[in-house]
Order: sequence, then C-alpha cells, then structure tokens
Amino acid sequence: MADTVPASQTLSRGIRILEVLADARDPLTIDEVAARLGVHRSIAYRLLRTLEDHRLVGRDAAGAVSLGPRMAALAAGVAQDLQAEALPELTAIANELGMTAFLAVIDGDDCITLASIEPRHAVASVAQRPGARHPVTVGAPGKAILLQLPVGEWPADAAAALRDEVDAARDLGYTTSHDEVIPTVQSVAVPLALRGQRPAAIAVVHVATALDDAEIAARLQRSASVIRESLEG
Repeated sequence: MADTVPASQTLSRGIRILEVLADARDPLTIDEVAARLGVHRSIAYRLLRTLEDHRLVGRDAAGAVSLGPRMAALAAGVAQDLQAEALPELTAIANELGMTAFLAVIDGDDCITLASIEPRHAVASVAQRPGARHPVTVGAPGKAILLQLPVGEWPADAAAALRDEVDAARDLGYTTSHDEVIPTVQSVAVPLALRGQRPAAIAVVHVATALDDAEIAARLQRSASVIRESLEG
C-alpha cells in the first residue's frame, strides 16, 4: 500500500530533517534524527534516503548523517550579492580576531546563519555552520536583527526584558550574548541594515578572549560599513 502521509507533511518533515542536521554540532544517527522529529525510525529512514538521493544529506562510514554537498550549492544561491561582499570581510574578521565570523539573516521568527568563516590559525574555534538557526529572540545576532525591527514585528513570545536589553544595546550599537545559544560560548554582533533588504547582522562567536566586547564590536562595525557601502554604492 502506498504511503498515505500527505505530501505536505512529508515535505515538512524532510525540511525539518535539514534544519535538525544544520543545528547539530556532529553527525546524527538515524535513531537520533527520528527522535528529534518524533517519528518512527522507518519514516526517518525513508525521508533520509530521498534526501540522500538528492545529495542534500550524506552518511559516513558508521552510517551517521550530516548535511550533504548539495546544500552548500543551494545556500550559495541565497542573497548572492550579500554573501559575495560579506565573505572577504568575514575572512578578515576571523583571522584578525581568531574567532569564527558569520553573517546572519532573519527567517520568520528565527535567526539563520547564511555564511561563516573560521579563523585560519586559531588553536581552537567554535563552529557555526551555514544553515544553523535559533530563535531570533536569543543570541547576539538575533538581538542585532531585532534592533532593526519595530517591536510590533517581533515574535509574539518575546519577553519584556528583551525589549529593555535591545533598547540598551541601541545606545551601544552592538549586542552580546553569553551561554544563550551554545553553553560556554559568547557572541558579539552588530546590525547590518541594507536598503531594500530584510535586517541582517554580522557576528563572531568565541569561548575566551583578551579583547573586550566593545573592541570586537568596533571591528565588526568597520566591516559592516564596508559591506553596506559596497552593496549600496
């Protein structure tokens, strides 16, 4: 008998798998994917096989699943001009500060990483994979995006304390977060407001540094100005 799950639900589950893998720090087993989707292992397996056929996911020798090379090609087609202008600046930031630098944009009620660069010579760095997402109401880049939105466009579940925090950050021109998205990880972000485009942010993540947040933010702001001038002429 043919699968009776409506096509829309099947598509939704497939997309959710991609989101789960993007958020994961390491490859996941089929059982782990099934558990995070709340479905039977056989359903997760069928979905993964289809995604694998399209090279959207891949499996290692042990059978663990991660995003496949086709995802990188698809991601490269999103906001091409923005990514093209941002990547050289992200590379410079990452290597100067020894931190992972990334570009984030808003996607519904989420903040999603569009592009990231890890430092070339750092002893250790925090991975921030393109496609990773979290609620826009947490984390430095999410708050930097909220700085650019009227409160009426914020997610309905945004806490009142968040408004006070974002208002305070407005005077500073940058946002910070500590242990909000990833335990022990800190982040600094600055808004990237572009004419005619949805709000974005550039940010870094790190575990420990001798630099203070204001110094990091000043470096990010220089790059934000370069990107803005390049795109807006």
